[in-house]
Amino acid sequence: MTLQGWALIALFVAILAALAKPIGLWLFALYEGRRTPLHAVLGPVERGFYRLSGIDPDTDQSWRRYAVHMLVFQLITVLLTYLILRAQGFLPFNQGKLPGVGADGSMNTAIAFVTNTNWQWYVGESTMSNLSQMMALTIHNFLSAATGIAIAFALFRGFARRPSPNAAPGGTASPGIGNFWADITRITLYLLLPISVVYALYLLLSGVPQTFAMSVDATTLEGVKQIISLGPVASQEAIKMLGTNGGGFFNANSAHPFENPSAVTNLVQMLSVFSIGVGLTYTFGKAVGDTRQGWAILGAMTILFLAGVTVAYSQEAAGNPILHHLGVAGANMEGKEVRFGTAASALFAAVTTAASCGAVNAMHDSMTALGGLIPLFNMQLGEIVIGGVGAGMYGFLLFAILAVFVAGLMVGRTPEYVGKKIEAREVKLAVLAIAVLPLSILGFTALSAVMPDGLAGPLNKGPHGFTEILYAFSSATANNGSAFAGLSAGTPWYNGLLAVAMWIGRFFMIVPVLAIAGSLAAKKYTPASAGSFPTTGGLWIGLLVGIILILGGLTFLPSLALGPIADHLAMIHGQLF
Repeated sequence: MTLQGWALIALFVAILAALAKPIGLWLFALYEGRRTPLHAVLGPVERGFYRLSGIDPDTDQSWRRYAVHMLVFQLITVLLTYLILRAQGFLPFNQGKLPGVGADGSMNTAIAFVTNTNWQWYVGESTMSNLSQMMALTIHNFLSAATGIAIAFALFRGFARRPSPNAAPGGTASPGIGNFWADITRITLYLLLPISVVYALYLLLSGVPQTFAMSVDATTLEGVKQIISLGPVASQEAIKMLGTNGGGFFNANSAHPFENPSAVTNLVQMLSVFSIGVGLTYTFGKAVGDTRQGWAILGAMTILFLAGVTVAYSQEAAGNPILHHLGVAGANMEGKEVRFGTAASALFAAVTTAASCGAVNAMHDSMTALGGLIPLFNMQLGEIVIGGVGAGMYGFLLFAILAVFVAGLMVGRTPEYVGKKIEAREVKLAVLAIAVLPLSILGFTALSAVMPDGLAGPLNKGPHGFTEILYAFSSATANNGSAFAGLSAGTPWYNGLLAVAMWIGRFFMIVPVLAIAGSLAAKKYTPASAGSFPTTGGLWIGLLVGIILILGGLTFLPSLALGPIADHLAMIHGQLF
């Protein structure tokens, strides 16, 4: 480890802390549906969309109606994406004359991009045409990100809203949780699109290509002809990072110089992955009328993040003892770009898996055993450490509900959080949403670890091969998309099971979250009293961190012991897999 490496990590955290409030205020304006400076230009576009679609943005939807509209929208876009990929060979902007994608591959990719997972079993530059990259993939980078933020807004409204005092006797007159169509329209128009345009221009000036040409011929110094793949990369790269999507235009993803040319673009990309997630913590505090609540959540997230970065960086900097014994000293640089080095690679790995962004600037399969454990464990926690845009925040609030329930039992009162009583319904729904992760991850991993089709995937033996399978289903269920690339996942077995895992991880969590939002919106506000457990100080932050680590540890420690921990112990004793 070096002072320069720690300085990079400190700079990254400091810039994020500075971004939290301004981004949070912009998001809060969208949450409330207030006018922004961009409305003068984009307001007619928004209103035109509502007129064409017959949508009344002022209609307040119940949680069930919000969920149904959201799910129908996802199903339609999955089908459209599938059809585009299947028909790719007959569609324009396919200068390479690439054939249509197979049935199982198209299904897997359609679900991957709709669920914000962006799992890529394919080599992008030799599988997808420019039209597929733009129409079938990049569009979903916007829509899936907007959906995640919309769900977070809906849950915020559940905490913030109050039932009508004018309800008829015996009635509820419960407020709704917003309008799904208005939410995703405003988030896309006034947040994701404008920033992505500026971001793409910055990447273009930094050397990232943006062209409809699929390739260019070059002659190497040895006189050999080389075909260099190109395409509309900058526009996809911008929203790929900002929306915590992660699907790369090229197979090497953010390790490719055409996606991530320099150390400066590398830092900007890491910041863009976390920026909206950090801002949402402040937005939550504003929504519930107490910004200290948002800062407390950000504090807990930061502690978990720094702990993970410290372990990953220290392990990668320590290197491989087997290579040291052979006389090859230094850090573990296998699978890493020299222009980034150990610190930037370890930090990027922690960032991209703490968020639901599967982008990588180094190969996670080449990390040391415990260095690779951190990205794996980040995903198994549900990617709530800052997390994906929206998804990280509503996932973290599920753990907050459980934590305040435990705290309420300690003080002998009905648990309360930001003025809303947390009762049996909310706790059951939170447990149901959280339990989805281990059921999918461990269930599908166990199945693949014993079935012939599953065992045909790993290219490594022993615990490292098991980790490759475990990582794949952790990534799919957590909607991350990164991979231990030693797994040959482009088969009907993995395309099918991973698609199911991605759908479960996304929507089997979102629906309970919306149900919690609807339940909380119907509850009256209960002011904090002397007997209430404080949810803004160090004790609360410590409880949050403890609950998250205990639940994650108890759930996944056995599988981690069979995978990366066993791999580490074998490495110490001179055995590699």
